[in-house]
Amino acid sequence: MTTRPLVYVCVRPQANAAAAEYESFRAGTRLDHAGLEMWDLVNKPLPADAFERWSGFLVGGSPFNVTDPESTKTEVQRRLEADLETIAGRATASETTALFTCYGIGVVTRMLGGEVSRAFPEDTGPVAVRLTAEAATDPVYGALADHFWALTAHKEGAGTAPAGSVLLAENDGCPVQGYRLGDSLYTAQFHPEPTAAAFVERMQIYRDDGYFEARDFDVIAGRVTAASITEPLRLLRAFAKTFAA
Repeated sequence: MTTRPLVYVCVRPQANAAAAEYESFRAGTRLDHAGLEMWDLVNKPLPADAFERWSGFLVGGSPFNVTDPESTKTEVQRRLEADLETIAGRATASETTALFTCYGIGVVTRMLGGEVSRAFPEDTGPVAVRLTAEAATDPVYGALADHFWALTAHKEGAGTAPAGSVLLAENDGCPVQGYRLGDSLYTAQFHPEPTAAAFVERMQIYRDDGYFEARDFDVIAGRVTAASITEPLRLLRAFAKTFAA
């Protein structure tokens, strides 16, 4: 029987950031290049055989925002969001598995009828996250400590998890840090994949994109480097262990 790999779905227009993010996901899942493939959704639509080709999907972050006015969204962003909704819909129906992170959680929350707004941004850098009681028995989030530090950099978020989902992670600044719908669809507002060093490298790429004041780069990089970022990677390992074919 031929096994099917997982796939990292790139939704970043910046090629250097996308390549680095893929390597972070691959290292975090502890899969080789054959076990975790890469699909550039920015430049190529979701292939017709996507759900036969791959056993599951890991969706990375993006400078796009779900809450961008529709009039300002490019055709690429609209098509990309539609493709992500297709993946999420199949995962909701338990026809595949998926983990949507950062920008991706907004796409899923909106699709499920939840509200995504600019009321819950989080600064670039480490934030404290806590698991809910329901996470203790979850096969993916249950691998994490009850309280941990994670890395964030986002301009939008949700105050409540969508109807029918199970809230698994939260904090005060952005109440919805992660949830599960059914048995196959997972989300994370925080970034589960980067080490502190990889995150600082990504900050260099996005230092002029409004996530933080460029003049504060060294201070923020220092906070990132000093933080103990260990638990988020356990999320990726648990996802791969649970769902890799």
